[in-house]
Amino acid sequence: MTHSFAGKRIVVGVTGSIAAFKVAGWVSALAKEEALVDVVMTVAATKFVSPLTFGSLSGRPVYEDMFSAEQEGTISHIGLSREADCILIAPATAHTIARLAYGLADDLLSTTVLAARIPVIICPAMNVQMYGHPATARNMKILKDFGYLVIEPESGLMACGEEGSGRLPEWEKVAEYVLREISAKDLDGQRVLVTAGPTREPSDPVRFLSNRSSGKMGYALARTAFRRGAEVTLISGPTTQQPPAGVELIKVTTAMDMHQEVMARYQDKSVIVKAAAVSDFRCATQSDQKIKKDRSSLVMELEQNPDILKELGALRDHDRQLLIGFAAESSNIEEEGRKKLLGKGLDLIAVNDISSSTCGFEVDNNQITLIDSSGVKKLLHTSKIKTADLIWDHVVTNKMLKPARP
Repeated sequence: MTHSFAGKRIVVGVTGSIAAFKVAGWVSALAKEEALVDVVMTVAATKFVSPLTFGSLSGRPVYEDMFSAEQEGTISHIGLSREADCILIAPATAHTIARLAYGLADDLLSTTVLAARIPVIICPAMNVQMYGHPATARNMKILKDFGYLVIEPESGLMACGEEGSGRLPEWEKVAEYVLREISAKDLDGQRVLVTAGPTREPSDPVRFLSNRSSGKMGYALARTAFRRGAEVTLISGPTTQQPPAGVELIKVTTAMDMHQEVMARYQDKSVIVKAAAVSDFRCATQSDQKIKKDRSSLVMELEQNPDILKELGALRDHDRQLLIGFAAESSNIEEEGRKKLLGKGLDLIAVNDISSSTCGFEVDNNQITLIDSSGVKKLLHTSKIKTADLIWDHVVTNKMLKPARP
């Protein structure tokens, strides 16, 4: 089950803020991902961005006035909320937040929200002083008590010239929360630990031993687990990947760093996914100064790093913890996978075929073979984000999850 916007119906409420222009890009992104987007604008919002702009980007009518919508026989405020999967209000001004907190129903957007029995997501955006006012804090608490999801604004330079909290978040962050709200929560209650990326083993202040792992697969697993309702911790080696929204990110550098963080956190997790490409060896000694290349020869002594996955296989509680490992292989996929599945005490292993340049390290696609006690399943050659969903589908469909702890 791919968790995406395709076919989903989303009401986007736009209110009177200079940040409204950014939401035009959000609507465009949703439409490109085949979502059905109904834009509802307040009167103030139309002063910042033309309704024609939102209509052109969504390919659908834009709703401004409650009574004209009724007269034209189009979707009413009741129909909007009944037929949608969620309501996203962005930017949400202090004025709109106050009206929603007090249950006013004096325009199309407020009546749509009041009639809604679907997830409501609020993205505040306003001047830093307005955001910090006790009245705004009180009103946002009321909305949270209603069960609305309030995505906290970011800090930075504002359009008014002041600096502080109140900036509208970027769409990449908001999109993850929206996907979580509209997706089936088949990982709800699960505490998931994912490791990702390479490790770096320094030999001197400028050089290190590492590998080609980009971290994309581990980050995709963390991102999709969050979308499906899990509480996710991601322990990551050095990568260029953007931190997934809603996920606790722990950054590490060396294999010993990763070992320490994993061992400190694994015990209260119900699912452990070891997708990191941890260096097997580290330099036995590290030079404090840069090693000069004018040496006639250089011998580097290595020592073995801990096998974190095998250690987890021995330590974890089999009755309440699911352990998933990854392996990169270029030949004998099934044979090598079964050997690691048994030798490391895993419930499931995902073997990554790295024999082709179109999948594996440093690319966006993967060709994964899943092996567990019940058999072998070769997944489609597809993007890493879709591969992650297919892995979670396998876990859920085969009832591999352990009972979630309260």
